[in-house]
Amino acid sequence: MKAVSKSQIKRDALLKATICLVNNNGFHATPMSKIAKMANVSPATIYLYFKNKQDLANQAYIEVKSSFSNCAFKDFEPNMGVEEGFKKIWMNIATFKLKEVDHAMFLSQCDNTPMIDEESRQEGLKHLQPLIALWERGKEEGLVKPFSPFILYAFTVYPISFLLNTEMKGWCKVDKPALERAYSAAWDAIKL
Repeated sequence: MKAVSKSQIKRDALLKATICLVNNNGFHATPMSKIAKMANVSPATIYLYFKNKQDLANQAYIEVKSSFSNCAFKDFEPNMGVEEGFKKIWMNIATFKLKEVDHAMFLSQCDNTPMIDEESRQEGLKHLQPLIALWERGKEEGLVKPFSPFILYAFTVYPISFLLNTEMKGWCKVDKPALERAYSAAWDAIKL
């Protein structure tokens, strides 16, 4: 097992504190001093790893998006059938959002506010390329509606965040049967 350096531990603590504070307070109500305090480092330490608060938020976003895509495309093969591949990706995304609640909430914050700069947002979109390519193949094969990837995402993946919120509030239990029904509704929304 690879040893983790003190430097990496501090950087990870800063990213974790940023995610937690942004989730609870929003980006603008999360000063660097609070991030440093929660990470148990001096405020000056932040600037050894990040240029400024924007850089810290951008890097946190890219790292969380990377872990999201690693989970989303686990066991996915580009040569899978369109529906089979989509179900694999969709279920993986649901699993990520339900198990990695803090990361899922952070990504949702990033998607719904201007806190992430455009360059980082574009970098984050690259992480979805296998899903976009699958949808393109589905359109070519006459299996998926000829909508933009943004519309397809809005009707299939984005509702998972809503389900996560309803479970967190205790309004609905998102168990395996509920996920199967939600997946069916997502597929029905985009299939021809």
